[in-house]
Amino acid sequence: MAGIITVPVVAGSPGVVEMPGTSSPFDPVRIGPMMLRNRFIKAGANEAMNVEGAPSRALVKHHRELAAGGVALTTVAYGAVSALGRTLGNQIVIRREILADLRALTDAVHAEGGRISFQITHGGAFVTGLKVKGPTMSASSGINQAGLLQGNWRQRAMNEADMDRVTGEFVEAARICREAGFDAVEIHMGHGYLLNQFISPLSNRRRDDYGGSAANRVRFPARVLAAAKEAVGKDLAVIAKINVADGVPGGATAADGVITARALEAAGADLLVLSAGRNVESVWFTFGSPVNVEEMSRMLRDSWIQRTAVKLAARSVPKGLEFREMYLLEYSRQIRAAVKMPLAYLGGVKSLANAHAAMKEGFECIVMARALIHDSGLVNKFQRGELTQSGCTSCNGCVAWIYDPAGTRCVLNPPNDLALNLHRASAGAPGS
Repeated sequence: MAGIITVPVVAGSPGVVEMPGTSSPFDPVRIGPMMLRNRFIKAGANEAMNVEGAPSRALVKHHRELAAGGVALTTVAYGAVSALGRTLGNQIVIRREILADLRALTDAVHAEGGRISFQITHGGAFVTGLKVKGPTMSASSGINQAGLLQGNWRQRAMNEADMDRVTGEFVEAARICREAGFDAVEIHMGHGYLLNQFISPLSNRRRDDYGGSAANRVRFPARVLAAAKEAVGKDLAVIAKINVADGVPGGATAADGVITARALEAAGADLLVLSAGRNVESVWFTFGSPVNVEEMSRMLRDSWIQRTAVKLAARSVPKGLEFREMYLLEYSRQIRAAVKMPLAYLGGVKSLANAHAAMKEGFECIVMARALIHDSGLVNKFQRGELTQSGCTSCNGCVAWIYDPAGTRCVLNPPNDLALNLHRASAGAPGS
C-alpha cells in the first residue's frame, strides 16, 4: 500500500499549502443537487447515540459540533432501512414516527452552515447485536459466521421478492430522509453489510444472474441505487460507499472495485465514498491498523464470547501492520482512472498536506472519521493555519466505544455526557 505523501508548506504562510493548478480542499463543490462549502466530509462511523431507535440529543450535539468545526458534509451512521436491517439493537430504524427527531438533527447542522447525509443500509446476515427470527437474508445460503454470537446460525439466499421488498425499503428510507431535511443519503455497499454481501465473492456464491462475475454481483446493489436516485435524486444527492477491495484472499479485488464503480456511475450515483475491508474478515484493512484489542476487551467485559471473538479476529492482522496515512491510495487511484464521476477519498488523511495530495490525485472530496472524532474543529483549524496535522493517534480506541452507553468518543478526550444519550433528539433538556 501507499506510504505517506508529503506536500511542502510554503514558508511564511503557516498551514497554507500551495498546489498550483489544482483545486483547494477549501473550495466549494457541487455533488448532484447539493452544494458543499468545502471538500471535507465526516465519514459515517457508528456513534451509538440513539434512543428507542431514534437519534438522541447526544447525536445532535455530535453532528452540530462537526458542522460548526468546518466539516462541509457530516454523515450520520447506519440508519437501518427496516427493523430487520439492524446489526445492533440500539440502531436507528428510519421511519416516519421519528421525523421530529430527524428534523432536530438536520436543523442543528444547517444552523451551523453544514450539510448532512444519512447512511442508509441493511445488515443482511451481518447481525451481531440481536437475535432475529428465522435465517437472516443474504446473497447466498449457509452458515452465518457473523451471526453466530447471537444465535443467528443460518442465512438464506434472497429471491426476487426479497430484492423487490428491500429495494422498496431503501427507497422509502430515502424519501423519509428527504422529508426530514437531509441533503444526501449514502447507501452503504461496503464492509460486509447486505449489499456488499452481493458484491463480495466472500459472501456471494450464487449461480444465477446475481452471482459469478463482478458485473453480475453488483447488479442488485446498482438496482437499489437507481431506484433511490429515481425517487429522490432531484432533491438529494445519492451517494454510495463501496470497497475498493476486501483486502483478503478470495475477496473482491481492486479490479472488482473498478467494475462496481462503473456500474454505480451508470446507475446515477452522485458520489462514491471509497472505503475498504470487511467487518469479519479484514476490519484491519478498513482502518489501516490493528483493532484495539485492549480497549475492545474492556468495553466488552460483560461478554466473554464477544471478547473471545475480538481476540480471534485479531489473529488475522498481518504481522508488523502499522498505520500509514493514505493507506488506500493505490487502490483508489484505480477507481479514479476508471470513472469520470466525483469520488471521495477515504483512508487515513490526517494532515493538511495529504488533504491537498488527495485533491491533486483528482479526488473531489476528502473523507475522515477518527481525526474528526478526536477534534470536531479540525477543518477550521486547518483553514485558519492553527494546525497542519491531526492529533489523532489512530489507536482505534474510538471504535470500541460504540459499546458504551454514552456513545463513541476519542479516548484522548474527556468522557461524553451520558445524560444527553438518554433523551431523544426532539425532547427538551434532561429534567425539563
